[in-house]
Amino acid sequence: RFVHEEILTRPACRGGLARLAHELGRPEPEVAREATRDLREIAATHSPYVIDLAAHLIRLLYTRGSGEALHSDRQQLRAIYARTQRHPVVFLPSHKSNLDHLVLQYALHENGHPPNHTAGGINMNFFPVGPLVRRSGVFFIRRGFKDDAVYKFVLRQYIDYLIEKRFSLEWYIEGGRSRSGKLLPPMFGMLAYVVDAYRRAKSEDVFLIPVSIAYDQIQDVTDYVAEQRGGAKQREGFGWFLRVVRALRKRYGDIHIRFGEPVSLHAALGPPDPGAEPDADERNLALQKLAFQVAVRVNHVTPITPTSLVTLALLGSTDRALTVEEAVSMLKNLLDYVRRRSLPTTGDLALDTPAGVRRALDTLVESGVVSCFAEGPEAVYAIGPNQHLTAAYYRNTIIHFFVNGAIAELALLAAAEEGVADPP
Repeated sequence: RFVHEEILTRPACRGGLARLAHELGRPEPEVAREATRDLREIAATHSPYVIDLAAHLIRLLYTRGSGEALHSDRQQLRAIYARTQRHPVVFLPSHKSNLDHLVLQYALHENGHPPNHTAGGINMNFFPVGPLVRRSGVFFIRRGFKDDAVYKFVLRQYIDYLIEKRFSLEWYIEGGRSRSGKLLPPMFGMLAYVVDAYRRAKSEDVFLIPVSIAYDQIQDVTDYVAEQRGGAKQREGFGWFLRVVRALRKRYGDIHIRFGEPVSLHAALGPPDPGAEPDADERNLALQKLAFQVAVRVNHVTPITPTSLVTLALLGSTDRALTVEEAVSMLKNLLDYVRRRSLPTTGDLALDTPAGVRRALDTLVESGVVSCFAEGPEAVYAIGPNQHLTAAYYRNTIIHFFVNGAIAELALLAAAEEGVADPP
């Protein structure tokens, strides 16, 4: 409750504001008032009552579209909890849906974790969502503040405070939601502030936790397809929030949370330097390597779903409709590849048999991604009209597992053809 007063009255903050006022040529009281306003705009204000209320609301929201099927590894969560007792941790999840923060918050809450301090875009600070999520642990960051020296100073002081107190942090390593299904290139801004706090010995170590949040299907994909076709992104607001809630009436399947191997800043960057000057440098090569390492680990633990594998097969059929038996045949090599490499899956994919494949196809037919023509001797399935971008979204969530092998096969094929054309 006293986070604002505690930060602003610290000698390091007061001295820093005095130096900043001198550098800017502005009166110190004026800079101090601006810093106070900025901190109140940024900082989360936890309320135990709101945290419990938010947990119940989150459960109500996600179960409308996914039943009771939120899957997470309790053993991994216990190991992360033990780590938080000694060092601050930073959860860095993939960002596919508006539900991402909610389902991760609920999984942590149900397993005894304190709420994360989660960085959110200032665009989400609208009534009634903004005041509610702020009291459950979200702090809001402006989209652009590179030329605002006071705001940057206040944000650095806030991150320093959270790292010193060993609070758990969370934000999206991609910055925003992926509209293609692929993991976006990592953003460095918030990570630069955390690395800078560690470098100046605000903590003996900080652990970055890669997190993959995967969905059998998501309600956001319709908006993503519209945006890829030139439509404008819907502006966040109360009306937008109501549309999101209404869209959750449909069943979208299960949600799967997986945690990658943590990245230790001490191991990656060496010991901290208490005498170092503040420098949140986003262009630092070591910082960029850290972000890339986290992104790779997110991809490594992203589970393959039946939806993603079936759409991969259908998109490879060159627009030819398939019978169930033909789909089973197309999926055989993909399943063998997944098993040989021990790739992560959401469980038994059950795509070896006609019955299992038919269930997966019928689910996609129900959501409109796949069309079924059943008037002939045997039902055939194909990507639905104007649904190729939707199917590609689900395929793209796992495409990173297959790209290297595909490149190698093309290279071998080209070498073989060259050898036939020009024998020695």
